[in-house]
Amino acid sequence: MQIARQFLLAVLGGKYDDAYRMLAPEVKVSVSPVRFRAAAEPIYRQGQQRGAGIDLYRLGLRIGENDQVRWFYAFTFKSDSLVKAPQQLDVSFRDSAATGVLEFRMVPPAAESSPGSPR
Repeated sequence: MQIARQFLLAVLGGKYDDAYRMLAPEVKVSVSPVRFRAAAEPIYRQGQQRGAGIDLYRLGLRIGENDQVRWFYAFTFKSDSLVKAPQQLDVSFRDSAATGVLEFRMVPPAAESSPGSPR
């Protein structure tokens, strides 16, 4: 969890070089620093609006394409602590022993609504 937190704090602080170094080797092969910065920029901008403080929201396993299981850590902005379905910042790893970030993304609040509820 600490690596995921450090990664997000680096992105939120605009320290893209530090965050890029935390990516898994296989990700660095296919994603240039320029492409990484473009992908990380929306998270940085959200941090500028909401504050850079984050809290762990949940962690677990997610089944992806080809039935691959990935460990993930989802964080929320501290400023969203009273929001029912907060914006999430997900960081995924290959497995529980991995130290390189495999994937990161923002999960919109609407994705958290329960089945049948209006979005």
